[in-house]
Amino acid sequence: MPKLIASRLLTSILALLGAAAFAFIAIRVAPGDAARLTLGAFATDEAIASLRVEMGLDRPLPVQFWIYLQDFVTGDWGRSYSLGQPVSQLLASRFPATLELGLYAFAMAFSAALAMALWGAHRQTPFSERLPQRLALFALGVPQFWFGLVSLMIGFELLGLFPGPVGRLPPGMDAPGGPTGLFTIDALLVGEIGTFAAAFHHLILPAATLALLPFGFLYRLLRANLADMSDASFALVARAHGQSRLRVLLKTLLPNAIIPTLTASGLIFGQLLAGSVLVERVFNWPGAGALVTQGVLTQDYSVVQTFILLSAAVYIVTNLLVDIVAALIDPRLRSGGLQR
Repeated sequence: MPKLIASRLLTSILALLGAAAFAFIAIRVAPGDAARLTLGAFATDEAIASLRVEMGLDRPLPVQFWIYLQDFVTGDWGRSYSLGQPVSQLLASRFPATLELGLYAFAMAFSAALAMALWGAHRQTPFSERLPQRLALFALGVPQFWFGLVSLMIGFELLGLFPGPVGRLPPGMDAPGGPTGLFTIDALLVGEIGTFAAAFHHLILPAATLALLPFGFLYRLLRANLADMSDASFALVARAHGQSRLRVLLKTLLPNAIIPTLTASGLIFGQLLAGSVLVERVFNWPGAGALVTQGVLTQDYSVVQTFILLSAAVYIVTNLLVDIVAALIDPRLRSGGLQR
């Protein structure tokens, strides 16, 4: 296990450096001048030149990249020139909302995919096979922003079962004081059950919308793995010993079939954090999506670069944890690192 963790940490550091280089280059090759976009079209050349010096844009690109890495590691994430606030404060107020939305969306997608795949593998009837398949195809094909709008029209406007696009809590309700910034967890920590219920209620529609695509992918992957494992020799031996179909499914097939699904889950969770911009827009969710969108349009380097690196860090840590869990489930993966 120590060898596995060391190998994955080295790979994670290299991946983080790659993400840092991508963030640095992508925002700088975009058309436009960050200083001019910040000051506006009527700014003088002297003011623009002064701001470029203040932003460090007059230095060579390798020097800018090295300073960028140093600042990120030391926690000095710079200042948003378009909003006039430190990037650390902006992301500290918005990233927890994106993280909470991503966590609930992932939990919904994984739980639904696991339940549907096990149901189909156990029952093996036309209905138990076709219904999950149709749902997965729908989830993979429907645009998330369209589903979000439809769910608001039905769930909020027509039926009145869910709150509208008002953010994380009802208007006038104070956020729970807590250390994580995740309203549902903080509310439980401080014992505010009413705040927890309200925060969870506001999460249902946006999290279900964001969970659509990963549900379809995870279901198809897990169902295919269960089908492949059902004809394996160890499954046939288990059945020959008189074990029930359900016991073979849960004790023999699932632990082997779920490993590729766990590996894919780490990738999906990282994509949920980075790809929630449209869903946040539809539901007026006060996450980092709107902040980063504005940063891209104004070439606000500090905001965009820091968000990309934070997302990459969460993505890498999640995959490291997933690899460790997979190795704990299957001891064969512990020797020589993970073999994907």
